[in-house]
Amino acid sequence: MKAAALIALALAAAPLAAVAAPVTYIPTPVGPTGVAPPFSRAVMAGDTLYLSGTTDGGAKLGGTAADAATRVMNNLKGEVEAGGLTMNDLVWVQIFAADLGDYAAFNEVYRSYFTGPMPTRAFIGAGHLLGDAHFEVMGVAVRKTK
Repeated sequence: MKAAALIALALAAAPLAAVAAPVTYIPTPVGPTGVAPPFSRAVMAGDTLYLSGTTDGGAKLGGTAADAATRVMNNLKGEVEAGGLTMNDLVWVQIFAADLGDYAAFNEVYRSYFTGPMPTRAFIGAGHLLGDAHFEVMGVAVRKTK
């Protein structure tokens, strides 16, 4: 009976613990239009960092699929680090690709950004991406306990 009461108490307190977690919004920098976009580039809730989608900058920057993959991964890394974490803290990544034929080129670049276990991942063919980008990447990172 005592065990059941303790479990019920823990379950009842769980939503309160989630609400009590500190939340920090990492704003998206103002772009060339002089207006910040209507979203945060990342939000830290407790020890979990939620990362908005970031692109490789699009066709205006040119280059190969590997060049675009490097740019988008550098953008993602900058967002993760802005939240005080590292690429090895990523637990989930979702990649949107304008061309699924760029899968191998993306993977070659992607692997170089991790030294620990790889995060879970999806690679999705998206057709046209904002700004004619090759790739858009979003993810979730969790601060590892020490």
